[in-house]
Amino acid sequence: MKKWFIKSDNGLTKENFLNNSEFSYITCQLLANRKIDYKNVKKFLYPDYKYLHNPFLMKDLDTAIEILVDAIDNNLHIQIVGDYDQDGNSATVVLFKGLSYFTDNISFAIPNRIEDGYGISKGIVDSAKENNVDLIITCDNGISAFEVAEYCSSLNIQMIITDHHQVCFDKSGNQILPKAEAVINPHRIDCEYPFKELCGAGVAFKLMQALYDELGGDEDYLIDLLQFVSMGTVCDVVDLVDENRIFVKKGLEILNSSDNIGINQLKKENGVTKVTTTSLGFKLGPCINAAGRLESASIGVELFLEEDEGVADKYAKKLVELNEIRKNLTNEAYSIVNLKIKKYKYFENDVIVVYDDEIHESIAGIVAGRIKDFYYKPTLVFSKAKEDGLLKGSARSIEDYDIISKLREFSDLFEKLGGHAMAAGFTIKEENLEILRNRLNENSGLDSESFIEKVKIDCSLDFKLLNFNIVDELKLLEPYGKANPEPLFGTRNVEIKSISLIGSNKNVIKLVLIQEECEFSGIIFTNYEKYISHLNEKFKTSDIITDQYNIKNKFIDILYTPVINEYMNTKSIQLLIKDLR
Repeated sequence: MKKWFIKSDNGLTKENFLNNSEFSYITCQLLANRKIDYKNVKKFLYPDYKYLHNPFLMKDLDTAIEILVDAIDNNLHIQIVGDYDQDGNSATVVLFKGLSYFTDNISFAIPNRIEDGYGISKGIVDSAKENNVDLIITCDNGISAFEVAEYCSSLNIQMIITDHHQVCFDKSGNQILPKAEAVINPHRIDCEYPFKELCGAGVAFKLMQALYDELGGDEDYLIDLLQFVSMGTVCDVVDLVDENRIFVKKGLEILNSSDNIGINQLKKENGVTKVTTTSLGFKLGPCINAAGRLESASIGVELFLEEDEGVADKYAKKLVELNEIRKNLTNEAYSIVNLKIKKYKYFENDVIVVYDDEIHESIAGIVAGRIKDFYYKPTLVFSKAKEDGLLKGSARSIEDYDIISKLREFSDLFEKLGGHAMAAGFTIKEENLEILRNRLNENSGLDSESFIEKVKIDCSLDFKLLNFNIVDELKLLEPYGKANPEPLFGTRNVEIKSISLIGSNKNVIKLVLIQEECEFSGIIFTNYEKYISHLNEKFKTSDIITDQYNIKNKFIDILYTPVINEYMNTKSIQLLIKDLR
């Protein structure tokens, strides 16, 4: 079930328009909905590298630069320790390529999801010691590596932590940090950096931005690294505003004319001719993630560092193959888990907690996400861990439920725990599973309204106000993503003139719609059976596709994003319909 709401512009629309009247009132309203005030309209619509914040505003960054400069000057062995997802991959590549401009004495290590678990482990530190590593830099992990930081110190290995995950607090509410030489994380409560929503690759880039400023590195070489930052930013689903918007806008430009052999081979294997946020999130990114889930995440890093086209081609093919395996495993696991949820009626609980020892632990998060979408309830999916008596789990949440804060209320039940408001990962003793399920549901704080998905509409718009200028102007808001979604308009009482199923599989709905003599075509790409069934029920037709005579004077409300469609040298406005009622 969904409810439609028109977003509040917080009174900013009129102010935006009065001070930026070269843009349409609708564009000014869209920006107001995204909390962009009139002073920042042009910065948002025309993001530029020059608008990046001073990296030295980040706590401990000056200390990290001193350590790095000393390491470079004395040819110390620097090792980067990343993470096994796309963001960790990107952050590792950013640091490796960035530091390689100044030193050759550099290596990288990526935790194995099964063997090491999340983040830097003592085993990785032992390996580093054997290889005479002098300085470890973490990226996209490390903020909760308390024991490992002390272990590094005991082995005389310096440690710089760069991370973007939430910091930890003790029972008195005091921030606690690992005892590393420098801990760089914009979420530190003592960090005055003005933008907090960087991904791991974004934090890594800020460290490189400062280093290049300090040592006079090549700015063009540094900016070229934004192609990797943009991948991490999109795939880690952080807010596409402020610096993240700059990273992605510039990064996409570079990706589409990249001379990186690995990127070009991965694009080729996925049939991607133009890189967009969609192709990053649904094609290229999942290939990198698949390596970390099923084999070695190092493959993704090696791909982007590789200079031999033949070797890069093998890496790219391997990543695509692993992603296909991952898709099949996910579909199987989703079916198994959903059957169990129905069998034991876990869907009746406020928080769904489900365990199955058949599913691969690496895809628990994806399955949790799909279950959450299906039931629109916070979902925790567990699988058997490598260690006896332990379960590993992943959680995905809904808008009204901060999952990491809630789980930390029961931290005594967890062996490991970390994550964000909308997603978390953890390890738990098997005997604590039922206790956790009960505690979460006894203290959920959720009610029936929480389980109604809220669809937020940018504005209500009559067809007569929709024109080419407005749709063209919408392109200035790209790239879209979290905190800057595709513009969503709502129009009430539009008449269905005709309806048909198109496409090779006849699974796309095409509607011709009229409102006060203004006519547009609309397309529905997903859930066509649901919408056809809904229309049949509402309009009391047996088959609305064939019973066209029965749809006279049938009116619907629609939510849509308008786009310009070009066919046979003719341009028209087409509505990408996201929902109807």
